[in-house]
Amino acid sequence: MKHLSPSILASDLLNLGNEIKKIEASGAQYVHIDIMDGCFVPNISFGMPIISAVRRTTELVLDVHAMIVEPQRYIDDFIKCGADIITFHIEAVNDTIAKEIIEKIKTNGKKVGISIKPKTPASAVLPYVEMIDMVLVMTVEPGFGGQKFMNETMPKITEIREYADKIGKKLDIEVDGGINDTTIAIAGKAGANIFVLGTGFFKSEAPVVAEEILAKAE
Repeated sequence: MKHLSPSILASDLLNLGNEIKKIEASGAQYVHIDIMDGCFVPNISFGMPIISAVRRTTELVLDVHAMIVEPQRYIDDFIKCGADIITFHIEAVNDTIAKEIIEKIKTNGKKVGISIKPKTPASAVLPYVEMIDMVLVMTVEPGFGGQKFMNETMPKITEIREYADKIGKKLDIEVDGGINDTTIAIAGKAGANIFVLGTGFFKSEAPVVAEEILAKAE
């Protein structure tokens, strides 16, 4: 099933409550929350108070993307704040820690995702596909919104999708970065089914209708 996950990184934070209502009105079922620490990526964004505030505002799925070092330190906090999906970067952990994070998230009844940067090969995440719910493929370098979509990341999506199908694993593949009316079709064809929309959602001149934009990913 395809889903739209609008990223509040591109929203008007002074009016966040109204921006969440805009997501609900669009028919999107996810809210994407980027957590940046200024270390793993060269920017700082949100922390636990924002996750908690959004959780109090909506019952939509909170799609938390942790672009941070030592993500294992914050998993309990993400859960307590109301995250539904917690995604960490494979580049930030070793194999032992990755498996510990996966187990903790799953034990607490939440969904777990692993993200890879544009230059990280699909092979880095394939050993975990059977254990997780989602792979997030970054289609721009993580850390800033408004970047240009990287077509060269598409073969990785196809490789991950084909591997999941081969082992009979129902897997969500999310794409984040430069998604718009045109690139959503490219990513959908490659095998993605969850699409993070930031600038394309909150800066759109006309209200975004999730059903309409997702139809372009068929």
